[in-house]
Amino acid sequence: EPFSPPSLEYPLGTDDTGGTVLALVVWGARVSLTVGLAATVIAMVIGTSVGIASGHYRGLFGGTLDRVTDWFLVIPYLPLAIVLATVLGKSTLNIIIVIGVTSWPSTARLIRAQTLAIESRPYLERAKALGGGNVHQMTKHVLPNVMPLVLANTTLAVSLCILAETTLSFLGLSDPLTVSWGSILEEGFASGAISQDAWWVLAPPGLCVVLVVLAFNLVGRATEDILDPRLERA
Repeated sequence: EPFSPPSLEYPLGTDDTGGTVLALVVWGARVSLTVGLAATVIAMVIGTSVGIASGHYRGLFGGTLDRVTDWFLVIPYLPLAIVLATVLGKSTLNIIIVIGVTSWPSTARLIRAQTLAIESRPYLERAKALGGGNVHQMTKHVLPNVMPLVLANTTLAVSLCILAETTLSFLGLSDPLTVSWGSILEEGFASGAISQDAWWVLAPPGLCVVLVVLAFNLVGRATEDILDPRLERA
């Protein structure tokens, strides 16, 4: 029956259509995690590339990349993502693209600062003196030294991308034919789960989002400590 409370037969109860919430939450994890991981890969690739290039090159090219990064940082993230998702249409691939292309500026700024510090080291001066080109310097010397920071930032970015996917799905901008934690929350809110006191429809997907985001944040902090012992916390 619709909005049946948790029982032995339905451990997390049922929604407005009589579907089991446990099955929806388990099935929705597939899309939420896929979108979060795929969007993070896009954001890390763009952010790392732009950050290294803007820190390495001087003059017009590097300054332009830096100004583009500032432009993305100034624009509020959520309105920009909503506009892009509306323009591109409702699909899982579009959600991945939207989150990926709007989540890279903070990574670019972080990588650029690290690149500027690496560029002042003596072995970069020797590489330039020996005739190493720009691509050689960025790929062979700068990139390996910023990778620990990229890996640590990746685990933290996954949690932000999952939150972004949940937000866009809750606003009805995701594929209506796919189930994610955000779409479960949106369907439960639209079907009147709050007025029906059906807390079991909203609590499980929301709790899953909180736990997964917390888990990735803890992994990111631990990874940062392992990769850079100087940052070990008391």
